[in-house]
Amino acid sequence: MIPVQDLQPITKMKSSIIVRHLSQIAIVATLLVFCAPSYAQRDHLTDAETDLIRFYQELDKRVEILIKAADRRFAIINGNAQPSTKKLMKDEPDWGEVPKGTHAQLLDDIAGILDEAITNIDDVSRRDEKNPLISRSLRKLTSATNGYLNQLSGLKGKITDPDEIAALERVADNANLIIEAGGKLPAAAAEDSKKKKKP
Repeated sequence: MIPVQDLQPITKMKSSIIVRHLSQIAIVATLLVFCAPSYAQRDHLTDAETDLIRFYQELDKRVEILIKAADRRFAIINGNAQPSTKKLMKDEPDWGEVPKGTHAQLLDDIAGILDEAITNIDDVSRRDEKNPLISRSLRKLTSATNGYLNQLSGLKGKITDPDEIAALERVADNANLIIEAGGKLPAAAAEDSKKKKKP
């Protein structure tokens, strides 16, 4: 019989399960990127977007930048207006020019962006698995990714190019990994719900 003092609290167990799961996702996502065709070797972020990632050190802000970077590419693919790039801080770097590339390249960018978001969350969770920014960031990423899956299902029937189909599948694979990890998060704290209700 295990002494009571040796048992881990339930929250610690949940946290370690999420950390292990994120580590597995990071490995799979990295393999997916390396298995991509040679045109996927271009940087998945523009130089300006990379500057923004470097500017923000907080995990949740980095994930927000990555989400907006993916949104920019989906806007091009879907022929929609670009999301707002209004600065949140005076000294924040500019977003720069709109990303360029074929639909296959833009979809590959999105797959790389989702992989980078997973890696960022995984890196923080390895260093400090109790960091509250982990669950906050994963929730934001999961919410955005649900929208991406809806957009992918709309695109699926419209594309016939093999490169685009392969890139779309890579995005879907990363998106499904994120949704799976997000599904393992404990329910949002009551405090978070109260903060959201405040005007």
